[in-house]
Amino acid sequence: MTLTKNTFIGEYTYALDSKGRINIPSKFRKSLSKDNKNTFVISRGMDKCIYVYPLIKWKEIESNLRNLSSLSSVNRTFVRNTARFATPSTYDKQGRISLSASLIKYARLDKDVQIIGMVNKMEIWNPKELNKTEKETLKIDYAAYDALAEKITI
Repeated sequence: MTLTKNTFIGEYTYALDSKGRINIPSKFRKSLSKDNKNTFVISRGMDKCIYVYPLIKWKEIESNLRNLSSLSSVNRTFVRNTARFATPSTYDKQGRISLSASLIKYARLDKDVQIIGMVNKMEIWNPKELNKTEKETLKIDYAAYDALAEKITI
C-alpha cells in the first residue's frame, strides 16, 4: 500500500519484451495521480539505469531546468543531457510503457529487468548492472552516509 500519490517504493522483477516494452507494477500504476493522465516521462539515469518520472514530477524538473542560465556551459550540458533522452510514455491497457532503443542500450537492458521505487520516481535496471553498482557503493564514506541520514527526521 502506498500512502501518498506519486510515491513509489519496493522492488519488482519483470521482463522486457521484444518490442522494448515493460510492465509498470500495478502498485505503481495505482499510486499515479489522475493528473498524470497515465503518463510517465522516461530518461537516462545518473547511473546505468533508466529513470521513470510521473508526468507532473517531470514538469517540476522542466521548470527547474528552465531556471538554469544557458550562459553557463555546465548548465547547458546538464540540461542537454537531461532533456535529450527524455520521452513521454503513456501506459497501455496491459500497463506497459515503451522504452527507446537508445535507453535500452544505455542501461544495458536484457530480458530480465528490475524496477525499483525511488519515492518520487522509478529506476529500471539490468540486474547485473544494479549488483555491480551496489558493490561499488559499499565503498562509500560512512561519515558522509551518516551525515545524510541525520537529515531524515523520523
